[in-house]
Amino acid sequence: RQQQWKSSVSTQAKMPPCDFVPEKYKSYPYERMQKIREQNISPSLRMYYKKPLLLHQGHMQWLFDYEGQRYLDFFAGIVTVSVGHCHPKVTMATQKQLTRLWHTTNIYMHPSIQEYAEKLTSLLPDPLKVVYLTNSGSEANDLAMFMARLYTRNFDVISFRGAYHGGSPYALGLTSIGPYKHGVANGFGCSTTMLPDVFRGPWGGSHCRDSPVQTVRKCSCSEDSYTVELPFPCLFLKTLSFLPWQGVNGAVQYPRSFLKEAYRLVRERGGVCISDEVQTGFGWTGRHFWGFQTHDVVPDIVTLAKGIGNGFPMAAVVTTKEIASSFAQNLHFNTFGGSPLACVVGAAVLD
Repeated sequence: RQQQWKSSVSTQAKMPPCDFVPEKYKSYPYERMQKIREQNISPSLRMYYKKPLLLHQGHMQWLFDYEGQRYLDFFAGIVTVSVGHCHPKVTMATQKQLTRLWHTTNIYMHPSIQEYAEKLTSLLPDPLKVVYLTNSGSEANDLAMFMARLYTRNFDVISFRGAYHGGSPYALGLTSIGPYKHGVANGFGCSTTMLPDVFRGPWGGSHCRDSPVQTVRKCSCSEDSYTVELPFPCLFLKTLSFLPWQGVNGAVQYPRSFLKEAYRLVRERGGVCISDEVQTGFGWTGRHFWGFQTHDVVPDIVTLAKGIGNGFPMAAVVTTKEIASSFAQNLHFNTFGGSPLACVVGAAVLD
């Protein structure tokens, strides 16, 4: 009977139907690709799986490997493919711009940068209305740190333990995950404070989250009184005295009032608040377009990347006119940031 039951039950999920037919793979054999990877690609670029995937084509939520095997993509290129692989509307806009103008550098005006800046800032609350376009999330976070230090004339920057904010030497100071640290001096002036994680941290439980159903750990809080609101901000205050959403460490929901209190404490001391929306922006949290909106706060600087271009290399720093003006006292030039092509891609993704 048991054998009959096993044979009648499928333990593998069935793939939803798909009528898209990928092109035939015509590049090097898998073994040669592996050999080139080992000899010519930096070993720091590690791959997943014992037999790494050799992906050939993408279409919306689907990926296809060199043998034509179809995959349903839940990974989205590390939270990057925000509207689907090779989305026809984005592809069409990109192809049209490719025949018109690729590059001028941003010291000249071209229509798409003004059009995109207006479109992007219309989705952000006042006074976040000034954009500086870059090429990656690490670059955007570097620039946000630089802007904050110029504007405040303070130097110290605080991020959460377990945070990931980029791998460039400047942003690496904000990144607080062991495997990303290379044993060389980086991120001078950066400090970390405890992540307000009521799921795994020392305080909090079932009544202390925005979504109480996500944890079964019991706590002493009542339905209307969240005692966890006190210890995390107090600990953060100690960090301030003695001296964003998470990415690689997991998406952690903070206690309801934590960010409001943290922003108040920072601003009281002449600091500014930066929201890294590289992985949480553009609707990835589901309920709001920006992660900070889930906590009813408005940051002073917002960094954007990944989903901003659906996989095209672009990023942005959005801030206030006041902060942006302090940054304009000297030159800061970016050759590729805000290129005609990038802005057209970004606008198509927003549409």
